Amino acid sequence: MAFISMASPTTTLLPLVLLFLLASPLPPSTAVAATDHDDGPLTHIHLYVHETYTGPNATAAAVLQSPLGANTSSFGSIGVVDDEIRSGPDRSSALLGRYQGVFFGTSLELGKGYLSSISLVFTAGEYAGSTLSVEGPILGFTGTIERAVIGGTGKFRLARGYMLFKMISKPTPETDVNEVHLFVLMSRHAKHDY
Repeated sequence: MAFISMASPTTTLLPLVLLFLLASPLPPSTAVAATDHDDGPLTHIHLYVHETYTGPNATAAAVLQSPLGANTSSFGSIGVVDDEIRSGPDRSSALLGRYQGVFFGTSLELGKGYLSSISLVFTAGEYAGSTLSVEGPILGFTGTIERAVIGGTGKFRLARGYMLFKMISKPTPETDVNEVHLFVLMSRHAKHDY
């Protein structure tokens, strides 16, 4: 069986136009824009998140248990945190801000598969008045958890990067201390003040 095609003027010209565009040199301003990097240097921020599970000063709460059963699944559960950001692992170290966010259970297995949305709200120190937004999955609570830095405000406008989060101690049965390493690229062109 033979296939006969009648090419229209549009389909005949399209490859020629594409070939012409690919062969044409880029204007100088376009070439510079394509190679000009907007990022400043990589900034490493090292801090600690202090969390309290129970009591009058609790900073974490389970808002909704899984509809499949609290002891069988994380799916559909919701938790919130308003933890302290401190400069060191000791509770007496300088308070730098708050680690505020929500966790949504996304796994049918208990304790695995959460989606998190976190704001690091800096109230003191070098980044006071600025925030960082972090999002990503938590596939378990052992080892190091990596999540994406997706933006920020103040000194962190147009920020991007990643966060490493690891529990390093449980000073009491109701508390834990987490070490955080943030690796952040910030735009050189973002204005910090108006």
